[in-house]
Order: sequence, then C-alpha cells, then structure tokens
Amino acid sequence: MAFTYTKLALLSITIFISIFLETSISFDIEKPFLHCFSSIVRNSNPTEEIVLTQNSSSYESLLQSSIRNTRFLDSSVLKPNLIVTPQELSHVQAAITCSVKQGLQVRVRSGGHDYEGLSYISNVPFLIIDLSNFRSISIDIEDESAWVQSGATLGELYYAIANQSNVHAFPAGSCPTVGIGGHFSGGGFSTIFRKHGLAADHVIDAQIIDVNGKILNRNLMGEDLFWAIKGGGGSSFGVITSWKVKLVHVPPKVTIFDLPKKLDQNVSEIFQKWQTIAHKLPGELFLHSVMGVSNSPKHGGKSVIVSFTGLYLGIAENLLPLMQSNFAELGLRRDDCTEMNWIQSVLYLAGYPINASLNVLLQRNQTFGSFKAKSDYVNEPIPRAGLEGLWKMLLEEDSPLLILTPYGGRMSEISESETPFPHRNKSIFGIQYLVNWDKNEETKMHVEWMRRLYAYMKPYVSKNPRGAYLNYRDLDIGVNRGNTSYEEAKCWGLKYFKSNFERPARVKAQVDPSNFFRHEQSIPPLSD
Repeated sequence: MAFTYTKLALLSITIFISIFLETSISFDIEKPFLHCFSSIVRNSNPTEEIVLTQNSSSYESLLQSSIRNTRFLDSSVLKPNLIVTPQELSHVQAAITCSVKQGLQVRVRSGGHDYEGLSYISNVPFLIIDLSNFRSISIDIEDESAWVQSGATLGELYYAIANQSNVHAFPAGSCPTVGIGGHFSGGGFSTIFRKHGLAADHVIDAQIIDVNGKILNRNLMGEDLFWAIKGGGGSSFGVITSWKVKLVHVPPKVTIFDLPKKLDQNVSEIFQKWQTIAHKLPGELFLHSVMGVSNSPKHGGKSVIVSFTGLYLGIAENLLPLMQSNFAELGLRRDDCTEMNWIQSVLYLAGYPINASLNVLLQRNQTFGSFKAKSDYVNEPIPRAGLEGLWKMLLEEDSPLLILTPYGGRMSEISESETPFPHRNKSIFGIQYLVNWDKNEETKMHVEWMRRLYAYMKPYVSKNPRGAYLNYRDLDIGVNRGNTSYEEAKCWGLKYFKSNFERPARVKAQVDPSNFFRHEQSIPPLSD
C-alpha cells in the first residue's frame, strides 16, 4: 500500500512540475513579446485586445473558431502561446518584428482550411496571426476588379460581387468558408476554371508584409515574388494581407444538373466514357464526378454511387445537344436541368437551396468533423480493372469521398510555368480523396485506409513525380525537419510544383534568407 501511495505522490509531483514548467515557459514567451509589441504599436487599441494569451477569456473560442478539421482539437495538439488579431497593418508588422526578435514561429490563418492544420498548429512554441479582422472587399464593376483582404472568405467575395452585378463572377472554390489568403496563394480552382483558369491566374496585384516588416505591393516586391505567391503558398514568404483580382464575365443564366448512378446502372462504362471526354468538352461546361457509398437496406444495402454534376455557362437548350453529341451515355434530359443565375449556382454547389438568402454565404465559423485528405492527377484514363478494384476499396469505408475534377479548356492553354501551380495541359482530371469519421471513432483506422487507397491508385495516376495539389495539404508525402535543405524538400516539393519548385526556392532565398517563415511544408531557401 505504501508503495502505491509513493507512486501516486511521485506522479502528482511530476504533473505539478510539468504544469509549472509549461506555465513558466509560456510566461517567458508572453511577457517579452507583449512588451515588444506595446512598445511598437502606440496610439492604438490596448495590446490585450489585439494579442490574446492563453489566459485571455476569448483565447479558446477564437482558437477554435477557424479549426475546420476537428482531429486537431485533440488535447495532445500544441496550442499557440499567443494569438494576434491585427486590426491594421501596423499590428501585423509589430507581430512579425517581435516574433523575429524572440525566435517565435508564426502561423498565419485566413480561414483555417489547411487540411493538415498548418495555419494554426505547430510542434514548437508559436503564435497565430489571425486575419479574421482583415475582411474588407472593394468591388469596382467599371474596372471589373476587386481588392480583397486575406481574411475574407470566398462566400464573402461572392456575396459582394452578386450585390453589384449578376453577370460578373470570380473563378474560385465552391466552399464559401474557405479563406481568401490560403486559397489564392495555393492556386485555387473552381467550377468555372475550365473557362477562365485559376483564381491565381486573375491576381493582378497584392500586398505582403515581409520578414523585415516592410509593406510591399506588386511594384515594390518585384515580379519574382509576385509570381511565387500566386500558387506557391504565401506562408513561405511573408504575411499577405490583400489581393487585387480581375473579375470575369458570366451569362445571365447558367444550367446545373446532377445525375447519380449506382454500380448496377452501368456506372463503370459511363465513368470510362467520362474519363475520355470531360476534359475535351467546351470550356463552358464543367462536368465533374463524385464517388461515394450509400448504405440503404431498402435498396440492396451498401453500394458505390457515382454522381455526375455539371455546370454549364448557358441555357439548357444549348447544353442538351452538346451532351447528346458528346456524352449520350449519361442520359441527360431537360427535366434534369435547372436554370439559374451564377450566384444561385454558388448556393447550390455549396449545399444550399438556390432561393436561400445570400446571407448564408457570410457564415464563417463552420467545422467539418474529423477527416484526412489526399490528392492526385490523372494523365490517362483509369482502365476497367483499376476501377473494379477501386469500387471494392470504397466499400471498405463508411464515408469515403472522391471528387474527380476535369481539366482541359482554358487550363490546357496556360503554360505550366505561368504560376507555381504546374498541373495544366497534361492532366485530364484531378482527384481529391477524403475520408470522414465521428469524433468517437478511432482516427488511425481511417487514416490507414486512406493510405492504402492512395497506394492502390499509384499505377493509375501521374508519375515522376506523382502530382499533388498544394491546397489539399498532405504531410504523408514529405515534411521539413528543422532547416530542411532544398534537396531534402524535393520529396514533397516536386509533387506540388514539379519543375517549378526551384524558382520559388530561389525567391525565398532573396526575401527570407534566414527561413523565418517556415513550417512542415514551407519552401526552403535555395542560394547559388
């Protein structure tokens, strides 16, 4: 019995020491940072309203407000020592300057959608610069342009455009809570990118604060850095606070359809045809396929379902003959088509009724449960045998999702070196793999299934290197450890950027040679 009491006493002392040391370390970080910050930022709001410590009353709610993947809410995940919520540019400058002085790592969060949580987690002491107050949007319809701050969401941008025009749009993602900063700097594709290209292709200016605290626009930063942040990931180079983009034209009416097919509805043959024609269709037609699993006892139990969803920039009467001559196997009819304006298609593809209030696009704080994601690019159609094995693998999971996005159109006309995003003319479609699970389920089981699926798909996707999309962040493909060299970082860098990887690494050496802005997949500096 005495032995047990002794063990309990030692355990209690160990816990006490651990808490004491953690609190002491946190205090050692907080106090000098707050002193530094308040000495720089004068005649402004009180520092405690801008810099939140772990003891601040609103710290926890703000931290969790933009964590989209709940697997990063686990108590074992290291929390930031501080959260800076800048309200003006000088606050961002001060946060960078004081972090550099203390050697404190910085994470920059716009919308919190980084699939591996790199905008709000770290394995070393760090702070978050949360840009949720940087959300202003200025639309100039006459110039057909907009200035958008990085903390705004795609939904807020779409809302602002729709309030001024029903024939203008912007080619960016379909999830309205995605933050502008991460989406634009990673490339950003959309349901109209076959007609108009990526979001990054329409960036015409930007504002970034560099490691020295300097505020730079396109003219001041130079074309090399401007090129690098349009698809190379802004968090490697500084804090991008705003973007100027060119809007695009859309017709007054667009047409949407969605046709789900089960395995017993000839889906393998239909999908094989989709692989051969989706990327060759006119740029006005976006026709992606979504693979999932249904489990209905009334309809034969568990089954793979492939949904073919289309957005056509025009009216149904023009869409139907186009589909009949190119993809009659799908069996599209007039009754399957719904005409609407562009902003209603945004609502539809985000899962809202097309007549819902546009205010739903302004909702920011939404989480999506726990999930793991990966990505691929396909250059040649997957053979029938490969599909049969894929169906079997999907049936092993309860909530798998594969989103297959056709390329071609405008994307095949833009050079792979135009931006760091290289996946252009050789790709016939991209794949996003997702698996979701409840918080009470074991994470390991689902992540292992995802890795087995990814391994299974290796023979059927791009090679040398196997491609991946930066905005679908995946640490399985490689990570930086400490000050990883350029050669070591190639294990993941070539997958995201292919032969474009060297140029942003050289830009990094020019603008951040000490590699201050770094994380597990940040671009390392490469010098001659």
